[in-house]
Formats: sequence, C-alpha cells, structure tokens
Amino acid sequence: MTIDESQRKAAKVAGLAYLVTFAIVVYVNFGIHDRLIAANSAETAQNILAHERLFRVGIVGDLLYCAGVVVLLTALYVVLKPVSHGLALLAALWRLVWVLMWLVMTLHLLDALRLLSGADYLQALEANQLQALARLNLGTRFDYYYVGLLFGSLASTVCGYLWFKSCYIPRALAAFGVISSAFCVACTLVFYIVPNFDRIVSLWLFDTPMGLFDIALSFWLLFRGLAVVRVSPA
Repeated sequence: MTIDESQRKAAKVAGLAYLVTFAIVVYVNFGIHDRLIAANSAETAQNILAHERLFRVGIVGDLLYCAGVVVLLTALYVVLKPVSHGLALLAALWRLVWVLMWLVMTLHLLDALRLLSGADYLQALEANQLQALARLNLGTRFDYYYVGLLFGSLASTVCGYLWFKSCYIPRALAAFGVISSAFCVACTLVFYIVPNFDRIVSLWLFDTPMGLFDIALSFWLLFRGLAVVRVSPA
C-alpha cells in the first residue's frame, strides 16, 4: 500500500498531538485536580477558593486537551483513510464523542466554580449545601469520563485494526493496540453492569495498556514515521 506525503505529515502531527495532549491531561489531573479536589466537600471548596487561579488554569488545560484531540483525530483520519474510508471515519466520530464528553466534564468544573462564587442569587442556599452541590458536580465528571472512555477505546480499537491491516507500523505494535483497546472497551462495559467491578480490576488498569500503546505509537510516528512493513508469507 503506497503512502503519500500528506499521510506522512499527518502521521507526524498525530504523534506530536498524542504526546502534547497526554502531557496536558497528566498535568491537569495530577498537578491540579488531585491537589484541589478532596473527598470532603468543605475541604474541596476551601482548596478551590484558595487556589482559584490554578483551578481556572486546569479548565483551560482541559479545553486545550479537547482541541488537541480534535487535531489528533483529524490527523489519524488522513493517515488511515486510504486503508478504509468508512472505518477511519467511524473511528474519528467515536473519538469526537470522547471529546464532547470531556467538554461536558469541563463544564461541570465551571458549574462547581459558579456554586462557590458567592453570587447574590445563591444566598438562598446554605454554605454547606453549595459546597455539597459543587462537590457533586465534580464527582459526576467521572460518569461522563467512563462514557467517553467507551467511545474513545472503541475508536482506538478500530484504529488499531487499521494500523494492523495497513502495515504502516509493526504489526506486533498494532496488535497490542487492538488488544489493549478492546480490553478497555470490555472493562468499561462490565463496569457499568457490575459497579463493584473495580474491586476485581483496578480502574487504573482499564486504560493504562491503551495509554502505553498510544505513547509507543506516538514515538514511532514521530521518529520512524510510516513505512509499509513487509509481511512474510506463512
């Protein structure tokens, strides 16, 4: 299968977008959210109000992450469209659902901040009620996250199949992408059916293998690029 210059450039863009968005989401979640959001409503409210600028930086980071994922899905569509136009489009649309869910999560951050803003129209509610509502908005973000994760992992599974079919990257790496992404799909579906499934399989393990594939693929696309790997006949 031939590779044109637009695919090669898009592959570089995809590799860079993977790494940039990964860096953003790690910083926002572990450097900001984990620092400010506590299990206790009052403590969470105190943290956010004391570090409001940092909290807002996290919101901007989430928006930049969403923009980066749109760049990513566009680049992947350009690369994989010659392999299968329909499947590449399907993967892009599924990844777009992931972005939309992340935007909803970001809006919940703004809702929580508004509840803690002390606006006049909020005086009808007690401080502890506002804090509880703010914490509820922050907590429901995870429901949207796992809905988005389902569609994101479906997109990754389809892309993994297209990588495998195209031989643009080593088939072993592509196969790992298919398996790790399908594993995430299965875990997410079971988690919605069996809420305590996280006691059997840690939530961290749902998407960690898929994340490792994304990182490996990023470096491959950036430093090795696309190449039709010859497969020896069985």
